[in-house]
Amino acid sequence: MKLKNIYIIAKSSILLLVAVVTSCSKGFFEKYPLDAVSDNTFWNTKNDALLALMGCYNTGAFWKGEDFWTPRSLLYLDLMAGNGSEKELIPDRVTDGTLNSAYGLIESYWANSYQKIAACNNFLDHIDQVSMNETEKEIMVAEVRTLRAYEYFNLALYYGGVPLITNVLTIEQANNVERATKEEVWSFAEKELFESYPILPVTRPADQEGRITSGASLAILGRLLMAEEKWDAAANIYKTIIDADVYTIDPEFLPLFQLGNGGGKEVILSSQYKEDVYGHVLPQYLYPETWGGWHQFSPYNELVKTFECIDGKTIEQSPLYEVHNPYENRDPRLDYTVLISDRSVFKGQTYISRPGTSSPDRFNRYNWSGYAIRKFMDDSFDGNLMNYGANWPLIRYAEVLLGYLESKLEAGDVIDRSLLDQTINKVRSRSDVNMPAVTTTESAELRSAIRRERRVEFAFEGLRYFDILRWGIAGEELNRQFTGMKLTNEPANYTDFDVDEEGYLIYQKRAFKIGVNELWPIPLSELQINSRLRQNQNPGY
Repeated sequence: MKLKNIYIIAKSSILLLVAVVTSCSKGFFEKYPLDAVSDNTFWNTKNDALLALMGCYNTGAFWKGEDFWTPRSLLYLDLMAGNGSEKELIPDRVTDGTLNSAYGLIESYWANSYQKIAACNNFLDHIDQVSMNETEKEIMVAEVRTLRAYEYFNLALYYGGVPLITNVLTIEQANNVERATKEEVWSFAEKELFESYPILPVTRPADQEGRITSGASLAILGRLLMAEEKWDAAANIYKTIIDADVYTIDPEFLPLFQLGNGGGKEVILSSQYKEDVYGHVLPQYLYPETWGGWHQFSPYNELVKTFECIDGKTIEQSPLYEVHNPYENRDPRLDYTVLISDRSVFKGQTYISRPGTSSPDRFNRYNWSGYAIRKFMDDSFDGNLMNYGANWPLIRYAEVLLGYLESKLEAGDVIDRSLLDQTINKVRSRSDVNMPAVTTTESAELRSAIRRERRVEFAFEGLRYFDILRWGIAGEELNRQFTGMKLTNEPANYTDFDVDEEGYLIYQKRAFKIGVNELWPIPLSELQINSRLRQNQNPGY
C-alpha cells in the first residue's frame, strides 16, 4: 500500500465513512454514514461531526486486515508472544526468526493504523467548521486525540520510531515523511492523553456506549507510562482511575467475553459490534470444527502450565498437582480459557482432540496443539458464527488494578497486605475463580506473581506481547520448544508421536532473533515509495 493511501484522505470524500454500528440499539454508533461526501458541504452540523467521529472509531471491516483494535488483531499479538499458534502460522512467523519487511501481516498493522490516524487528522482539521455546542465539540476533540494517541503508542511499541503525522498531507508530503524517534512519538502520545482525559466525561449515557471516557484515556496513558518505565507517574494515573470509583471487578469471569459484556462495570473500553448490523467473524475462526468453526488457533502447553493449582501455588510447588492428571485442581480460569480434550464440555458436547478418533478436532488432522481456545466461545449464542455481536474488551479494570500494583512495586514503594487486597487479590477473588490471596511482599516473588497473574488473566486479549517486550524477556520467552497436549503417562514407551519427558506433544519451535525482532521492520511497500524511510530501516531487516 502506498503512503499516499495511508497518510492522506482524498478531499472528494471525507473518511469514506464506514457503515458501522454497534451494540446500543439507539446508540451513538448506530448511524449509517454517507458513502461519499464533499468536505465543502459536509462539515456543518453536529450530525456531520458525529458521523465523522464514528469514522475515527471504525475505519474498516474485519476482513480488511489487522490493526490494534479488532478481535483477531489482538488475539494475533498473544499468539506472536508465545501463548499459542495459528493453523496457517500467520502470526507465528512474526517471532519464529523468519520475519522480514515483505511480510504482509506487519504491513497490515501499519497501514490500518495509519488509516485510522488519517481519519483522526481529518476530523481535527475540520471540526472547527462545525456549528455546535462548544463543550460537546471539545469532548469530541478529546476523544479523537485519545484514539490517535492509542494508535501512535502501539505503532512506536512495535516499530520503534514512526512518521508522526498530525494533519492531512498532500501526496507529495505523504511520500516524503520521515520517522520521528520512538521517544518523540511516545512523548506526543503522552501529551495528547494528559491533555484529553480531564475533558472527557467520567461515564457515558446508554446511547453513547462505546465512546471513550476519561477512564479509558487514563488507562491508555497508564500502559504508555508503564512501557516508558515511569512508574510513579503510572501509579498516579491508575490511582486516579481507582479513586473515581466507576469500575469494579465482575464476579464472573467467562461472561466478560460473551454477549452482554458491556452491561457490567469492569470493561473500560471495547471495540463495538452488533449482530446483523456490524458483526464480526472471530467465532468462525475460533470455534473447534465440532461446533462448526475452523479451529484456527491452539494454545501452547506453556501457557497451560502457567495456571496455578487451587492452593495458589505453581505446579512446581503444589502438592495438589498431579503429573498424570495435570488438569485437575487448577485455577478455574484454566477451564474458562482453554479447551482440554476429554475434559471440556461446551453446549453439552465434550471436546475431543485425541489422535486416533473420528473427531474433526483430533490434533493430528491439522497443525494443532490439541488444545483450543475456550475464552471467547459463547454458550448463549446460537447464530451465525460469522455474524457475532459481542463487544471485544480492549481494557478491563483488572488491568488497572494489576498495573497499579506493578507500578507501585517497580517504583520501590512499600507493598503491604492492604494494597495486595485492593489490587491483585480483588482480581483473584471473583466468585467463579476464588483463588487464594497473594500474601508475599518480597519484591522478586511478588514480581513473578504479578507477571503470572497478568498472563493467565489476560490470555488471548492482546497484552502478552506488550508485557514481554516491556519486561525485556521476549528473547527468553520465544527461543524455545513449545509443546501441546499431554499424550501419554509413559513417554519412554510411547512411539506414536514425538513427546517430551512428561508425555506432552513436541509441537513447534520459535527462534526469536534477539536484538532484531524486538521491533518489527518498516514494511517493504512503504520503503519502495519513500527513500527517507528506506534509508532508516530497523536494524537486522
